[in-house]
Amino acid sequence: MPVKKVFLVEDHDEIRNGLTFLINSTENFSCNSFASAEEALLYLARESADIVLMDISLPGMSGIECTQIIHQKYPEIPVMMCTVYDDDEKIFPALKAGAVGYILKKSSSYALIAAIQDALDGASPMSGEIARKVVESFHQKTTLKSVGLSAREQEILDLLASGYSNKEIGQKIFISPHTVRNHLFHIYEKLHVHSRMEAMNKIRNKS
Repeated sequence: MPVKKVFLVEDHDEIRNGLTFLINSTENFSCNSFASAEEALLYLARESADIVLMDISLPGMSGIECTQIIHQKYPEIPVMMCTVYDDDEKIFPALKAGAVGYILKKSSSYALIAAIQDALDGASPMSGEIARKVVESFHQKTTLKSVGLSAREQEILDLLASGYSNKEIGQKIFISPHTVRNHLFHIYEKLHVHSRMEAMNKIRNKS
């Protein structure tokens, strides 16, 4: 299995060194770490990464601003937030900027490595507290009638927001991954979006 290159952006020396050691100690992972968004972007212009693990509070450019730049310039590189912040004022701007996942620093080493792998596999991993906030926001901001989703489509959208992959969604509601994809196609059509994150942002911003 090819080694996956992880870029870590974290300004706190102790946390950065600890996470770098953890990732480098994990089979088939390697880690380059940076203390600022500016440093990471300079390096990213010379060498690509498979995934970026991003703090939010950084000196100079914020992690959210950096995520937006990476999402625009390198859309093939997933960015996952790794932060202490669990408030709506940070979560939703980070997702809107293009982050594919949102993990809290207090997560276990196992959970963090699993989240990185899930993001590489195309899922949208989130700490449990974050996923609940996202789902609660959907329920507060929208109804089935407002977007024209069926009960099944709403169920799939909720699972999508919790970070499950197509295969995992199918296993949970006992349908095939192909059927999940068909439902997602209709969800995207109704919401006039083209991706998971666009769908999440569209629903959240519905009044």
